[in-house]
Amino acid sequence: MNLNDAIKIAKDVRKNAYVPYTNYTVGAALVTKSGKIYSGCNIENGGIMSICAERVAFTKALSEGERDFDYIVICGGKNIDSIDDNCTPCGYCRQFISEFVDKDFKIYLLNDNDETKAFTITELLPNSFKL
Repeated sequence: MNLNDAIKIAKDVRKNAYVPYTNYTVGAALVTKSGKIYSGCNIENGGIMSICAERVAFTKALSEGERDFDYIVICGGKNIDSIDDNCTPCGYCRQFISEFVDKDFKIYLLNDNDETKAFTITELLPNSFKL
């Protein structure tokens, strides 16, 4: 699995988002160190907590026994045909991700020109909570 494949999957899975409240669709493609990919989209609800695309991808992978992750690609926006340049993981997702990856795990954010900006989890969450 290469980065371009992950980008395509992250963009495509946005179409499955359930977002009746914000209309903001997000797609994520999580790549394991063995090259397997797990996708996720955001799912909103009118109750207590919606679930973000990143956590969907991670929980799918974790529930299948995966524990070694290489990187994740994330993209999102209000219009399914365009991508917001600043669609970063929320604070809850950053903390969640940090539980399962090493400090150099890469998070690729996609823009409308299919260009990526890479961050490590440590750059996005420098002082994560650890027990």
